Amino acid sequence: MRASRLVSILLLLQNRERMTAQELADTLEVSVRTVYRDMESLSAAGVPLYGDPGHDGGYRLLGGFRTRLTGLTTDEADSLFLTGLPTAAADLGRGAVVTAVQLKLMAALPAELRDRAGRIAERFHLDAPAWYREGDRAPHLSAVAEAVWNDRAVRVRYVRWAEPREITRVVEPYGLVLKAGHWYLVAGGAEGLRTYRISRIVDLHFLAERFERPEGFDLAGHWRNYLRFFDTRRHQGEATLRLSPSAFHRLPQVWESAMVDAAQQTATPPDTDGWIQVAVPIESIEQALPEILKLGADAEVLSPAGLREHMTRTLDALTRVYRRPARP
Repeated sequence: MRASRLVSILLLLQNRERMTAQELADTLEVSVRTVYRDMESLSAAGVPLYGDPGHDGGYRLLGGFRTRLTGLTTDEADSLFLTGLPTAAADLGRGAVVTAVQLKLMAALPAELRDRAGRIAERFHLDAPAWYREGDRAPHLSAVAEAVWNDRAVRVRYVRWAEPREITRVVEPYGLVLKAGHWYLVAGGAEGLRTYRISRIVDLHFLAERFERPEGFDLAGHWRNYLRFFDTRRHQGEATLRLSPSAFHRLPQVWESAMVDAAQQTATPPDTDGWIQVAVPIESIEQALPEILKLGADAEVLSPAGLREHMTRTLDALTRVYRRPARP
């Protein structure tokens, strides 16, 4: 571990020319005292280091010294695909490994390409969670990731929506998916291929046996199919609506893509008032009501009758509330 850190220090100084002890400590996630000890070790090994004192000082390599110790370790090679996802890498417990990969890749580049690669990191950033929402707290994520990396079967205790709420299963972890700030595990088992939200895993134990991944298993392809099936399964009903031109054009800003696509595909020519009739999938009357209320008086429910009646009762209740004088 220390040898890897010493190489990382050399690569950092090689790429950035000058860094303070505090900057090195922050990057490597160690103490400043550890950096001082590492610098003494490098100097004792003959590395031409120079430390400038003062506020604008720092460490630098002398005489154009360049290390060629840029070979990737097995863990670093495995983590190459995470180099553009620092937050995800940290969640998976591989932040330090990904940092080492980036340093080695940068050190291998000519100066002009190294500068260009640095500009990308300065100008683009991925923030996975949706607006106004935090990502899941998933304390077992790093353990699940280890099981995925090493093809290890695990026993999980899991809380789900259906009864019985808490279940225990032995699963074979095939892959991890980050969707809108939430981590999901795709795993095989006695129940077949299943998807588990990792934040709902309350206990996890590694089993002794390893498993063989299904030959040709395509995680990205499986996830696309899962999402299509998920939308089909949850949208068990359909509602017919009459929308004003303003509401129809606002749909992409207020509704999810499945409902927007359906509305655009089923839209009829405008009637004499300019309003448009559409048919959209719904999970239930209770779920559909708040979605339609987002459009205010620019939307009218035509069917099903139960949804229209529910809308009428809701609007009547709102009217009673707002006809009362406001309380101080």
